[in-house]
Amino acid sequence: MGLDDKIENAAEKMGGKGKEAAGEATGDESLKAEGKGDQAASDVKQAGEKVKDAFKE
Repeated sequence: MGLDDKIENAAEKMGGKGKEAAGEATGDESLKAEGKGDQAASDVKQAGEKVKDAFKE
């Protein structure tokens, strides 16, 4: 996994956490769900990159 990918995935995850927190604070279930979705997408990307890295070694 390249450094750029790691930074991008971390930013996406943090953004998702922010959306989830904002949705929780305002009672906006849609925003909260979107934040959780962003975090899940980031986790899937990180897992895929780790698999690719494992095959490179």
